[in-house]
Amino acid sequence: MNDRTVVKFTDVNFSYNGAPVLAGVQFAIPARTFISIVGPNAGGKTTLLKLMLGLLKPDRGRIEIFGLPPVKARPRIGYMPQHVQFDSRFPVSVLDVALMGRLGAGAGIGPYRKADREAALEALRRLEMEAFRRRPFTDLSGGQRQRVLIARALAAEPELLLLDEPTANVDMAVETELFELLHVMSADITIVVVSHDLGFVSQYVESVICVNRRVMVHPTAAVTGEVISALYGADVRMVNHRHGLQTVK
Repeated sequence: MNDRTVVKFTDVNFSYNGAPVLAGVQFAIPARTFISIVGPNAGGKTTLLKLMLGLLKPDRGRIEIFGLPPVKARPRIGYMPQHVQFDSRFPVSVLDVALMGRLGAGAGIGPYRKADREAALEALRRLEMEAFRRRPFTDLSGGQRQRVLIARALAAEPELLLLDEPTANVDMAVETELFELLHVMSADITIVVVSHDLGFVSQYVESVICVNRRVMVHPTAAVTGEVISALYGADVRMVNHRHGLQTVK
């Protein structure tokens, strides 16, 4: 693994209760890359993220994050799950939500430090939500909530940001704004986004990881083709799948 490799999967298999989910997964992601994981429902997209986080362990193979086992690398990772539950009656502000990303990053039990507040505000600033910092989280629109939840993950000051369907249930205009922001942020942080919409994300990401039990990696310049056109209603070119360990470029 070179110094710029952030994520590396080598011959990874994973199953749930004996049912195969991923088989022979091999790929590598270098630093400061914006990449998307795409595939059908139950194809293994979220499973890949949880393996990167060390929340799941592979049946076979090796996973390295910054050259470390995922559990040891976890403090360097920011994560936004697909489903976030919250009590709409709980009086939490936008800044309160962003500060949650600092939990575990402080010196111990007690109030947030000045550094925590500054990191949370900077994350909100990068997502263009600092002006809403005192507003109740429940008063926000769906797209604004998604931005705040991404800011919560970013407040941990991670080197790797994992986002699971960050634009779910938002309209196209909001989705476009979010991906443009993420594209800018990828200049100094590695971002991996799970998405169901390959036709859309291919406009912004550098490469895509196609997951349906097995994993294929393609630069977005090659993510065009008749198959994708039929699925997404966009003009595309055919993608040639290649097996083996691939480095995303």
